[in-house]
Amino acid sequence: MKKSTMLLAFLLGFGMASAQQIQWAHKLIKYSSDLGGKQNSIKRILGKPDAFPQGGTSPNAWMPKKALDGYEWVEVGFEKPQTVKQVAVFENLNAGCVVRIAVDRGNGKYETVWGRKKDYKTPTFKATIPADRNYYFKRKRRKIQEAPDVVNPGVEYAILEQAVSGVVAVRVEFNFALLPGQKEIDAIGISDSDTPILPTVNTTTAFESLPYAKTIELQGLEPSSGSISADGKTLYITAVGNPKTEIYTFTKNAAGQWDNKKLEPTLNANQYYNHLWCINDALLLKGGAAYTRGTTETGFELFTLKNGIYTNQGQLNVAAYNNYNDTAEAQLTPDQKILIMGIETDFSQGGSDLYFAQQTDDGTYGFLQNMGKIINSAADEGMCQLLSDTKTLLFASNGFSTFGSYDIFVTHRLDESWKNWSEPINLGSKVNSDDFDGLPFYDEKNEILYFIASQNETNILKFVALPKTILLKRD
Repeated sequence: MKKSTMLLAFLLGFGMASAQQIQWAHKLIKYSSDLGGKQNSIKRILGKPDAFPQGGTSPNAWMPKKALDGYEWVEVGFEKPQTVKQVAVFENLNAGCVVRIAVDRGNGKYETVWGRKKDYKTPTFKATIPADRNYYFKRKRRKIQEAPDVVNPGVEYAILEQAVSGVVAVRVEFNFALLPGQKEIDAIGISDSDTPILPTVNTTTAFESLPYAKTIELQGLEPSSGSISADGKTLYITAVGNPKTEIYTFTKNAAGQWDNKKLEPTLNANQYYNHLWCINDALLLKGGAAYTRGTTETGFELFTLKNGIYTNQGQLNVAAYNNYNDTAEAQLTPDQKILIMGIETDFSQGGSDLYFAQQTDDGTYGFLQNMGKIINSAADEGMCQLLSDTKTLLFASNGFSTFGSYDIFVTHRLDESWKNWSEPINLGSKVNSDDFDGLPFYDEKNEILYFIASQNETNILKFVALPKTILLKRD
């Protein structure tokens, strides 16, 4: 008898439990509708799940035109023919609307292999992970906005009565009137086994073996962002404030704890927003300055540090600089030859993306170029730190499979183009929680990762010992 089951809890596996052969939808053949655009388009259904296991609304999932109460369908092809015992449909909003599944064995004709019975009631569940919580993390105050709960995500497992060989394509039909509310489809997978295809987070055993990150008390400050000097001796914290964010420094006391809180007036000249990143012991990159749109100005300034005195060297200038957002993030390589920015432009994959620009002979920077689809999704990427090897990049995203909302990832540059990167690896559940985690800054000297997290709707600073060899490892 044909049967279907529902994922009743999030399964945070880090590898498949068996040697089953699994393929994800590789190409689009036909479909009923497409919203178009970069986000929630039909192309977002291809590949492995990226809105799971966290569930909830995502720009990386397909939202059909009649997703509220209509009839929709999609036909997808797979990279190579295989025997199919299971078809898994990842519905990240209000799951339970799959009504018919058919397969093509290579002759262009679809044969029905699974259908929902009229009286079938799909079990649903309410996720505990607040994955679709919207954060106002836009490099300003980073205040958290109230957001709706995740609504009934799940995986529809269609287990076939008899395995079907030579399958090259699958047709899935939906009746979205079965359940109220908006619907989104994240992915479609096939397997030669009836063992459920588990949604997984792309992390490693090494990251999962880390100790749990701990909280640092900042003497009453709520951190908005942070950075640390190259020698590991000075901690810079941008604190949430009214009317403006302000930068403080901390140094360690005799007990080895961050202490000696000090407001830095020279670094807080901007009227509202002040935040910085360390380039090296003598050079700081500071954001928040006023700039004129339509010019090469970016709002980022370079400061030198000598004998405890900060000196403003002027703004960074980028050719034809354009950013849909009011704010941005920036990083420089130690030699200042490459600038990395987190912004949104016409060339973004969806939301904010990571871009790079090369320094020109006059010290300004050329046109910003998108760093590619491997590390930029239809959602948001940014909040990055490039390590001193100029190949290892830490960044935050809500566009890949995560444990909560924004998670911290690591990727490695594979060539000199700055557009070819390794698949992002999640830093694991000891770093990333079921809430917001981002703005990483790594102390290479002492091998400690610091980052901003959200806890009870308040920003906190956390840290964890993280060997550099783990971060530099590419597998």
